[in-house]
Parts: sequence; structure tokens; C-alpha cells
Amino acid sequence: MIVSWNVTNACNMYCDHCYREAGCKAEEELSTQEAKTLLEQIAKARFKIMIFSGGEPLMRPDIVELVAYATKLGLRPVFGTNGTLITLEMAKKLKAAGAMGMGISLDSLDKAKHNEFRKFPGAWEGAVRGMENCRKAGLPFQIHTTVMDWNNAELESITDFAVEKGAVAHHFFFLVPTGRAKSIEAESLRAEQYEDTLTRIMKKQQQVDIELKPTCAPQFMRIADQMGIKTRFRRGCLAGTAYCIISPRGKVQPCAYLNMELGDVRETPFDEIWQNNEVLKTLRTLDYKDGCGACEYKGACGGCRARAAFYNDGDYMAEEPWCLYHGRKG
Repeated sequence: MIVSWNVTNACNMYCDHCYREAGCKAEEELSTQEAKTLLEQIAKARFKIMIFSGGEPLMRPDIVELVAYATKLGLRPVFGTNGTLITLEMAKKLKAAGAMGMGISLDSLDKAKHNEFRKFPGAWEGAVRGMENCRKAGLPFQIHTTVMDWNNAELESITDFAVEKGAVAHHFFFLVPTGRAKSIEAESLRAEQYEDTLTRIMKKQQQVDIELKPTCAPQFMRIADQMGIKTRFRRGCLAGTAYCIISPRGKVQPCAYLNMELGDVRETPFDEIWQNNEVLKTLRTLDYKDGCGACEYKGACGGCRARAAFYNDGDYMAEEPWCLYHGRKG
């Protein structure tokens, strides 16, 4: 199981698509002691992969201490970061503390496009420098790319770049209109593009040795099956079933893009929220509506619950819109 914690809302960038609308540190972010208590509760809930995210997680002063504590608890610490703050010294510290991998954002091979999307001069150069510092420190890293209509044609080239730089994986994040991303919803892919892009990614997976993983595009499980491609993944959308996220102030959500506060870890232990929350229990039923409910792949795919909610007035069990396979039964 995977849990993501936005350790801070502070960020040195102001990205167009940020679901947290990050920039400045939020009031009442969890203290170091509260964070350690949260990590204990996450371990108690039997999560294994602990994603430290943000904002920019490396802007949190106690981040190395928290990684070491997570490691002590038996969690596997990994990161989602823009990469610009990964100095060689920081990479070595994180590796020594037990960090298992760094997910570094790179949205285009065109430096100007990446920097504009991230609203930060030098974002591209900083991300690549962070990758190189990880490699020097022996800290595994992967590339994360947000898929948009304007960078869709270069995804395979970014994968080749990932291979060249020594990345262990390339993960593709399909846009969900949450936070600042609502303002660029028109740039997200629609059904036919969505299907075509996932098919291209699966074809590319047959050509490279590193792992390629679409995120917030659970239909890749169906497409991989139809193409006879074996993956290590068991399910597409994990929201509420094997994944959730915690905000800088300790609010629990089913996923990063399903903006529903299910509980506050300052008031209720995280493990109790995970076990007892009614929304999470509903998501675990897989009792989806319309096409998603009838689909033979609902167990493996599940549709993007956040995208379903956005386009269906908050109904997170509704049919997901950007799928060409709706309504088929096994």
C-alpha cells in the first residue's frame, strides 16, 4: 500500500497544474513531533511505501530526520520533487537516511516549455542537475511527466532521455483538474487521445528496460492486458483501496486529486481514519455506476475516481469520462 504526505505547502515554483496550489508555507503545518506520530500511525495501518511530497518536500528543514524515522519504522521512503534542491550533499544525506528513490518532474525536453509550465527560470536545468546528483550519490531516481496536449507528442523522447540519464522508471501523470489545474483543464487529453497515448506508452514499454507507469490513467491496465503485456501492477486507480494522501495540515483525502477531507490526524489517528471512514469504505466496494460498473475491467482498472467526481458534480463513484471502453461486460 502507498501513502503520500504533502510535508509542506512551501515551494520554490508556482506550477500551472499544482493540485495543492503550493507556493507559501501553510499555517499550522504538522510539527516534527506530530509528523513522527503520523509516521507511526501510517506504519500501524500497514502501509509500506511512504511518499514525501509537497509543495517541494526538500524545503522542509527536518526532512532528512523524518526520512530516517520512516526508515526506522520499516517504511520505504520515496519522493515527489521538482529536483532543483537535490544537491549532491542532499542526495547523500537522503540516501544515508534510507530514502529509496526520488521522483523528479520533467515535463518537456524543451527547456523553455518546462520552465514556463513550472513558472521558474532554470527549472529544467535544476531538475536534470538533481538527477545527476542522485546518480552520483547512488540514490535511484525516476522521471515524472505531467501529460498535456502540448507535450503529448514527445513522451517517448522523454522516456529515451530517462534511459540516457540512468532513471529506473518514467511515470506519466495524466492531468486531473484540481487546484490550479482547473484553469488548464482544456489542455488535458480527451478520450481518443487518452486511449492512443496509453497505447503508445505500453508499446514503448516493450522497447525499454525501465518501468513505464501511467498514473491517473487506470485504463492502462486494460490496454496492457489487451496487448499481452505483463506488469507488476495489480490495479489502476488505488484511491481509497491501497492509497490515500495527507495534507500539510494533517487532512486525509482519498487521493491527491479527489479533494475531500475525510479526517484530521490531529483529532483522529490516521490508522483509524483509514480503517473506518465511510467514503473509503464506499470506494472499496467497487460499486461504480454506469459504464465503469458494467466493465469487465472494473477490478483491474476502476476508472479515475477523481476525474469521475470532477465531471459528475462530485460523484466519485460515477462513470469516468475519458474512456472508450465503457459499458462492456465479461
